[in-house]
Amino acid sequence: MTLAEFRATLEDRGPPKGGAALSALWWVRNGHWDRAHEIVQEDAGRDAAWVHAYLHRVEGDLDNARYWYRQARRPAASQALDAEWDVIVTTLLEASAD
Repeated sequence: MTLAEFRATLEDRGPPKGGAALSALWWVRNGHWDRAHEIVQEDAGRDAAWVHAYLHRVEGDLDNARYWYRQARRPAASQALDAEWDVIVTTLLEASAD
């Protein structure tokens, strides 16, 4: 699946299959921050930690976001939120294609 194809699923009733991190990104893009947060809280993986960091950036809680970037072993993002969403989705989709 490509970024464009993932974006097209945003019109669907629910996220496509692809794991917790992608599901959370789908939910937050559809205006359900709390649902996205619940999903990543239940997953101890680094991908979920990366999305968790992004969610706290969206929320404006930068201290908490920095903690989750460290858990994900990723540098803290500074680009626009939409650009970071694209990067995370693209990276996760490419990893799932391998």
